[in-house]
Amino acid sequence: MVATKIEYPLILINFKAYAEASGKKGLQLAKVAEKLSKEYGVTIAVAPQLTDLMFIAQQVDIPVFSQHVDDVSPGSHTGHVTLEAVKDAGAIGTMVNHSERRVRADQIDVVVKRARQLNLVTVVCTNTPEVTAAMAALGPDMVAIEPPELIGTGIPVSKAKPEVVTSSVDLVKKINPNVKVLCGAGITTGDDVAAALRLGTVGVLLASGVVKAKDWEKAILDLIRPILK
Repeated sequence: MVATKIEYPLILINFKAYAEASGKKGLQLAKVAEKLSKEYGVTIAVAPQLTDLMFIAQQVDIPVFSQHVDDVSPGSHTGHVTLEAVKDAGAIGTMVNHSERRVRADQIDVVVKRARQLNLVTVVCTNTPEVTAAMAALGPDMVAIEPPELIGTGIPVSKAKPEVVTSSVDLVKKINPNVKVLCGAGITTGDDVAAALRLGTVGVLLASGVVKAKDWEKAILDLIRPILK
């Protein structure tokens, strides 16, 4: 099953390479996200490990993203991941340039342009307002502002560095208002989501706040709580 429609606000859960969301456990988490998405009418997307992409995308009816893709076309590129491959796997799009998988700006430009040709959604991760502005100029569907020093800390950028978020939102509006802004880094609670939305973003990108939670359903329910009000 392939879900292609993205509605905002958006909760995008990055599985990273966590053992807690690998293989069958990753499918279980995606199923929990799907259940709550349908029950409450909130868009919840997942980004599983590349090895699980097709396995999960074919069994859930929520948006599934690749965590990364390379700037190459199909051909003799051993060890690379093409946009065509993630599309064939059932993903609706891809993240690129996460702080744990940085790539050059020229490579991001190629990925964004080729993804548009293939009707795939792009989420470009950034770390400062200036980088966010530069990436917005490339025309991705979304940028996700994530100061790397806050990733995985449980300290949300929306509270610790709100000026980073507001500056990013303001710059994107000036450069390319069609680009949506997500907030990441340290997001773990519904209060963090509420703060991110107040600062002008259209959703959040998070990982450990859900993946490492003892109760996935409870963790996701807390995240969507402010969206339901």
